[in-house]
Amino acid sequence: MAKNYDFKDVEHKWNKFWEEEGIYLFDNTSKKKTYAIDTPPPTVSGAMHLGHAFSYSHEDFIARYQRMKQKNVFFPFGTDDNGLPTERLVEKLKSVKSTEMDREKFVKLCQDTVTDIRPKFIQDWKNIGMSCNFNQSYSTIDNHSIKTSQLLFIDLHKKGLVYQKSAPTMWCVKCQTAIAQAELEDENFNSTFNDIIFKVGKKDLIIATTRPELIPACVCIYVNPDDNRYKDIIGKKAEIPLFEYKVPIFTDESVDMQKGSGAMMICSYGDKYDVEAIAKRKLEPRVVIEKNGILNHFADKYKGMNIKDARKAILDDLEKHSLLISKKPIQHVVNVHDKCGTEIEFLSSKQWFVKILENKKKLIKSADKITWYPEFMKTRYVNWVEALEWDWCISRQRAYGVPFPIWYCNKCGKEIFAEEKQLPLFPSKAKPLKKCSCGSDNFVAEQDVMDTWATSSLSPQIVCNFINSEEYNINFGNVYPMSLRPQAHDIIRTWAFYTIVRGLYHHNKEPWENIMISGHVLDPKGKKMSKSKGNVVEPQKIVQTYGADSLRFWAANATLGKDLSYKEEDVKNALRTITKLLNASNFAFMHLNDFKNKKVELEIIDKGILSKFNELIKECTKSFDGYEYSKSKMLTEMFFWSQVCDNYLEIAKDRLYNPDKRGEDSRKSAQYVLYQLMLGVIKLFAPIMPYITEEIYQSHFVKLEKDKSIHISKWPEYEKNLKDEIAEKTWDKFVEILSFVRQEKAKKNVSLVTEVKLIITKQDKLLLAECLDDLKAVCKAKEINYGDEVKVEF
Repeated sequence: MAKNYDFKDVEHKWNKFWEEEGIYLFDNTSKKKTYAIDTPPPTVSGAMHLGHAFSYSHEDFIARYQRMKQKNVFFPFGTDDNGLPTERLVEKLKSVKSTEMDREKFVKLCQDTVTDIRPKFIQDWKNIGMSCNFNQSYSTIDNHSIKTSQLLFIDLHKKGLVYQKSAPTMWCVKCQTAIAQAELEDENFNSTFNDIIFKVGKKDLIIATTRPELIPACVCIYVNPDDNRYKDIIGKKAEIPLFEYKVPIFTDESVDMQKGSGAMMICSYGDKYDVEAIAKRKLEPRVVIEKNGILNHFADKYKGMNIKDARKAILDDLEKHSLLISKKPIQHVVNVHDKCGTEIEFLSSKQWFVKILENKKKLIKSADKITWYPEFMKTRYVNWVEALEWDWCISRQRAYGVPFPIWYCNKCGKEIFAEEKQLPLFPSKAKPLKKCSCGSDNFVAEQDVMDTWATSSLSPQIVCNFINSEEYNINFGNVYPMSLRPQAHDIIRTWAFYTIVRGLYHHNKEPWENIMISGHVLDPKGKKMSKSKGNVVEPQKIVQTYGADSLRFWAANATLGKDLSYKEEDVKNALRTITKLLNASNFAFMHLNDFKNKKVELEIIDKGILSKFNELIKECTKSFDGYEYSKSKMLTEMFFWSQVCDNYLEIAKDRLYNPDKRGEDSRKSAQYVLYQLMLGVIKLFAPIMPYITEEIYQSHFVKLEKDKSIHISKWPEYEKNLKDEIAEKTWDKFVEILSFVRQEKAKKNVSLVTEVKLIITKQDKLLLAECLDDLKAVCKAKEINYGDEVKVEF
């Protein structure tokens, strides 16, 4: 590192300065154009992980860029500390079980724990240079969020978009709660494909299944009507092996004759197919698995066993009774709960649902009204919506979450919804303001809480102050719909989808204009990081070792929507760039003590690099406008190292050091361009590396610039009048010859300051006529002669 640069001191200093000066505050009264970012609220989990640092850096690049574009940037920050992950965290930290505690005491413990750990958790985001307004951060379980969520749930009810019903629902027996389709993940499981004998009279009927524990849940058998193998048993009854009851045999065209034996048992419930079949036939279910994953009385002697043990015991007994023909090992894909990895079950329970299926076309059409970056990510959203088979289940059987603002009349069972003036509320601690229509004032509070996504999907309404809270100095109409939703690709099916649903249902408009999708972080070998693999890299250690700018510089290598491998060498490269920026700026200001920042008559070589830098500004602006921060970073890095450091600083030295020989006007031309290049470069780097650019700006430029921080200074603008093709050709030819001379010296293994004789073509002479003195000086040419080709003589 350059002398006297300690990134830890620098980061602390500028974090304090930005906060004290209110550099990132949103001004609700400003006449500037608003740019509002719907920032993802990270789940409070103890510490930021590298994926957080990666994707949140990306959105901060955009926030800082838009702020420099003189927009009034609304960049709120929140945490998602409501729901099952928080419960699990509290259980782990406090060595308790929610199911073994009084509910109110457990909820209080969750609230207290989150309050304790939240400041340290948020500090990680501050430490990577996030330019959010942390003074007014929200929590998805604070009163503001609860009121917003409860009020808009009531709005859905008034619009007929939610309903409650008892029906087979996807259920996690470990977490003991209903889950939504978006919470499913596919996992490969080792299992067996079992051919089992069912009896139809004296005839054997072979049925293949991977779930023998559901045999006592069987309510009928399906065969295809075109399957000649089973013509003689259609309409008869099959005896269930090991269990003393019989079920009818039906035909259904949906049966795949090529799968297994072509006959299948319909159970309550193995999957969605079973649910639909039982409803279609109006059969009485035999639900054998309880909500805790234990088999009940329908399982006879297997009652009290868990699913895994029952599966093994039933297979053993089938084999003993010669009812198991074969047991083939297989690996198959199974739906599991994304929170715990447990195979899901379909259990009948009473739940609240948001209507989705009847509005799928409208929800797909809404994708076209949002600009997607990258554009192909829209396909993921559309494919997800098209594949949806269930309405959105939003009720959860948990202790900690946003309560439904509902009571039930103890006399007639009618639902009673809270009134707006009661919100936020916990129905267990309050009562309806009026009696039930039946005259009763005896009520039972709803015990379920809302799915965490039912509140997180309202992040725009929460941060934009839909409820018009006095605590939030935000006018909803000024910031909604928001400008940008930044997020990772794995939550398109949840956060993006659900937020679009809520935007359309509550306001009849999409929640944002643009959506920017980032990828994931992989280890150096391209593998997913996980604690079990031991390949996790902690961002806190990167920041401590290399600084926040270095971590952000690495993160800026990512192409939109693509995963990126973490490589320490890429982080170290940032240190080299930081050192070069410091050295280049220090060198520049050695020669700018008397600089007045006034335009002067420029020499052609100076016009050339300035014209090229003007094109760089154009490309970087275009890249950032298209959310391609990685391209802007790459172009700026290349220009700074190659054109500025390797070439211009060397070319300008003779004029800067020798004004008596070269002339004062020539020196002023070099000074002007040197100032513009260095200021422009640190501005182009500023969104990506906020600390080093602020340090250089405050050390050198703030004396001549009007802005108190580089991060509210104006982004460089492309100027058409600076475009000079002749000057650019002159610059390119100059650099081409200079590079040739350097290569020839390298071949001879001599120093760059070794004097030479330089031969150039007459055509080059004409082009470079106005800058031959610069060429002679930088090449250390004793003389320049003319010939048929460029040569160097030693």
